[in-house]
Amino acid sequence: MTATLPVPIEVPFPPVEPPAMTVHFPDVRKLGGDELAAVSRTMNPAMVLAAYRRGIFPWPVNPRIIPWVCPKERAVFALDREPAWSRSLRKTIKRGTFTVTFDQAFDRVIEACATYREGGTWITPQVMATYIELHRLGWTHSVECWSEDGELAGGLYGIAIDGAFAGESMFHRRTDASKVAFVHLVERLRERGFTMLDAQVRTDHLVSLGCEVIPRAEFLDRLEASHGAPRRLSG
Repeated sequence: MTATLPVPIEVPFPPVEPPAMTVHFPDVRKLGGDELAAVSRTMNPAMVLAAYRRGIFPWPVNPRIIPWVCPKERAVFALDREPAWSRSLRKTIKRGTFTVTFDQAFDRVIEACATYREGGTWITPQVMATYIELHRLGWTHSVECWSEDGELAGGLYGIAIDGAFAGESMFHRRTDASKVAFVHLVERLRERGFTMLDAQVRTDHLVSLGCEVIPRAEFLDRLEASHGAPRRLSG
């Protein structure tokens, strides 16, 4: 049975800047051995964009407090060379097990990432609402993997700012679905001229996909080099 896919919303391009904010994040090059850059009780789209432009991202520990962090080491995926996917993953992609789309079910993807994450989630209701609003403004994007019966089998979401894409979270309900979404994301980023894929924090899963860890200073240099004109991810 062929999957019946949802009708996507129209994602603005170029993305729309939210109203300016008065809060300013610190220069993370001066954090030294610290990783915590700021703490807040609330968040909004403008705060998130300002943070990412400085290499900072939110990592809530509970619904009442939001730490904003910049790790001393950063997981990234190289976009300037041909990816070396595993043999088994290449076979899964070749079989066409999943239908892959972009920005057709952002709300469902972020909700699934919050629900299917082992050991709890940092995706609080406030985080979810903020990133959904960022999607409406054209900043955050999702990649969806659909099974043959039309079920959302896996996917990921993240935020695109100029030439950098920061992956936030991924999930799977069927084997290899999140990996296939990641492969299609990398292919799209390379095709559209993105220069950086920020995977944020190292995990064994990310390493298995080909992510590497670099020092904070090197990451910030790459991030600054990615600034410029926005790239269109979907559509």
